[in-house]
Amino acid sequence: MTLYTRPGCHLCDDARDILGAVLAERAAAGAPAVDVDEVDIESDPALFRRHLETIPVLAVGVAELPLAMRPGSIRAFLAERLEGAAPSAVPATSE
Repeated sequence: MTLYTRPGCHLCDDARDILGAVLAERAAAGAPAVDVDEVDIESDPALFRRHLETIPVLAVGVAELPLAMRPGSIRAFLAERLEGAAPSAVPATSE
């Protein structure tokens, strides 16, 4: 899993914290641990052009969740991408 960010991005800081909390919830529920690689989009001009207006972006394989900031959206994205749960099968949660 990859979290695309850039230095000085307060949204990215928030997303990092939210993702950490969601992953901790998943671990407490018995889900396997997931490694998160954080990539600074400023390290590559193509990444910078691609993600500048949508960071933070969470990616699992080729699937991406732009503006990954809402716990419910992150939970649903991870359930779909890591467990293969259909989006409609993911229960709604409060933000």
